[in-house]
This record gives sequence, C-alpha cells and structure tokens, in this order.
Amino acid sequence: MPQAGDVEALNGAKAVLRNAVLLRRDTRSDEERRANDEARFGLIQRTLLDRGPLDKLACYLSSDTEPGTLQLVAWLAAQGVEVLLPVLTDGDGGLLPGPAWAWYTGPDALRTGRKSILEPTGEVLGPEAVREAEVIICPALAADPAGQRLGRGAGWYDQALAELPDDAEVWTLINDDELLNELPAQEWDRPVRRIITQTRVIDC
Repeated sequence: MPQAGDVEALNGAKAVLRNAVLLRRDTRSDEERRANDEARFGLIQRTLLDRGPLDKLACYLSSDTEPGTLQLVAWLAAQGVEVLLPVLTDGDGGLLPGPAWAWYTGPDALRTGRKSILEPTGEVLGPEAVREAEVIICPALAADPAGQRLGRGAGWYDQALAELPDDAEVWTLINDDELLNELPAQEWDRPVRRIITQTRVIDC
C-alpha cells in the first residue's frame, strides 16, 4: 500500500480500485442488484431500530448501480424521520460550487440532476445543514474494516463530512465484495463509523 505522503502513488492506487469496482458494479445483473438491495435494506432497518429514536438523518440518493437508498428514504419518511438529501445542481443543469442539501418532502419533489441522480427540489440549504443529522449515510465504492471509504474522487463528500464533529455517526453502504482489507488513505479522508453490506454490519 502506498504511504500517505506519496500523493501520486495514492491517487493512482485509488483510480485502479475505482475502475475495478465500477466495472464489477456494471456487470452485476439486475436480479442480483435487487436481491442485495433488499437484504441490505432489512439490515439497515434493524440497525436503525436497534439504535433507538431518530429525528433527522442525511442520506445519498442512489444511482442505478449504487447500493440502493430510495426504499430506505421512503421508509424513513413514513416513520416520521426528516431526511436530508444532497443537492448537486441549480435545477438548470449547472453544478453548485460546493455541498448543499434539502429536506425530502416526497417522491414528487425530486428532479433528475447530474448523471441522472435524483435530488430534492425544496429550499436549498448550505453545507452546515448536515450538522442537524444524527446519522449520515454516505456512498462509497469500497471500504475497509478501519472505516476508510473510497469515493468517486470528486471530493463532494470530503467537503460535506468536514462540517461534522469527529464523533458524528457516519455510515456507508457497500456490497460484500467491496469490503477490502485496507484502502489507500490521505489526510482528508474521513473514516466512517459503520459499514453495512447485504449480509453484515461492521462497526469501525
């Protein structure tokens, strides 16, 4: 594994891993993806219920090949939990300059944003809004038992998670074959505290 100071080697190692995971996700059948999502949703439900009362949660809205969250968001809203969702665009196709959020108010208040990712159409809130969430579920391409996560490389969640205190409950969702022994990490990479796959929950 490259050392933390070797930026070029770390970036190269991350790029190789990203490509490998994205290729594997692209080749998964719809049937396997649905089965994984259903099993993972059940684990998330039980984990959240075991955690106790929850008022506010932040969560990503999944794209086609990511571990699904649309069912989770709808279920949380039905339980009375306020769900904070990422906003990436200004509604006209332009990217916002940094992390922004809006509250979920139902499936009819979602629009298709960048790379066909859904986003809420409500009042846009600044990056500090994520501090209201008691649990933050962020995406990852891979993770390791120490809580290091591999994102897509755009830095959106690196900036978003920087708003949070060190003890924030940051979780991520991946597939079993995306849990790796060790990931290359840099000083700005924020570890997560919990990883949920379709078969297990790993506390980091």
